[in-house]
Parts: sequence; C-alpha cells; structure tokens
Amino acid sequence: MQLSAANQLVQILHNISFEVPAKQVLAIVGPSGSGKSTLLGLLAGLDQPTHGSIYIDGTNITTLAETAMAHFRRQHIGYVFQAFHLIPTLTALENVSLPLELQGVSTGEERAKTLLHAVGLGQRFHHYPAQLSGGEQQRVALARAFISQPPLLLADEPTGNLDSTTGKLVIDLLWQLHEQHDCTLIFVTHDSALAARAQRILTLRDGTIVHDTACSA
Repeated sequence: MQLSAANQLVQILHNISFEVPAKQVLAIVGPSGSGKSTLLGLLAGLDQPTHGSIYIDGTNITTLAETAMAHFRRQHIGYVFQAFHLIPTLTALENVSLPLELQGVSTGEERAKTLLHAVGLGQRFHHYPAQLSGGEQQRVALARAFISQPPLLLADEPTGNLDSTTGKLVIDLLWQLHEQHDCTLIFVTHDSALAARAQRILTLRDGTIVHDTACSA
C-alpha cells in the first residue's frame, strides 16, 4: 500500500500475504511505524490498498463500493479502537445498540443491555462517555463491537490507553467474549505478554511480514 505525502508516494506495506483460519486468535506486532494499524485498517475496509486484494469469508472487499463496504462491515466485522471512539452525545446503552439500530434490528436495546451486563456495566446504561472512566469506555466499545455478533473482530491496541490493571481486565473480557461468540480475533499490540496469549503472532517490520509464528496458547 502507498500513501501520498507532499507529492511523494510513501510505501507503507508491501509483499503482504497471509491467511487466517476461522476462529483463530492472531496478534500483529512490530515496532512503531511498521504498518500494523494500516494493515488492520485495510482488513476492516477503512482503507483501500493500492494493489492486491483482501478476501473476508469469500468476499473480495477491495471491490466493494463505499456503501456496500459499510453494509458488509456492519454484518461481518467488529472493530475496537484504541481511542474508544464512542459518540459523546449518546449513553452507553445507545452507543452499544447503535449498530443494530442502523441495521433496523428491533431487539438492539435488549441485546445491548445483555452485553453491558456481560462486561460489568449493568449499572451504567444511562451514563455518557464523559461520565465513564477509560476502562469503562473501552468495555462499552467491546460491547458495541460484539453487538452484531460479527465473525471477525479487529482490535487496535485495545489496552493502549489503559493502566496495566484495567488493561488486563479488558483483555480478559475480550477473550471471554471471543470464546462466547466463537469469532476470529485479530489484534494489534505492543505488549509481548498479550501477544503471547494469541494462537499465532505476525511480526511486521518496515511494512513486511518478517515472522509468522504459531504459539502454544
């Protein structure tokens, strides 16, 4: 993938090719600037590669128009951002139920309540993001990512803005939800201990895969 900067093309990723079996837990690691978040953005259809194709569950997402990609993402992909990206004017319950409301699902609020209870926020339904701690906001983001029961969950540094204790709680919840929903999990992290919990580690350096390692986890 190439990006234009000051009229010059900067190659972010090149010669990237890998497959992820369904239900696998894959960690993407590497130094800052190696292309980890760019790769995750491509898998989510948030960015478009300049060359090559990306297939998710048999669909070439690089051929989808913007509206079709948005529909595919709602149905197939959950995304957890490092910076939470909750809507500040919506309550925790409204943030979590929003994806299903956009799909016209009438049971969205009840499913959102169930997920918020699952992440320990059953008493926080009507709190706004500004009234929640960082760890609580990330737990809301986790619930939102799982609300559509996507077969693929992507997480970009899900503990990057949290202290170690809160981060461990969030990761334990992420694993618990992954096992309950039986989804494929791909996450970016700088935390070697967290990466070691995955079934497989993909190491990037300078935009290239330098190691593809199976773990004992």
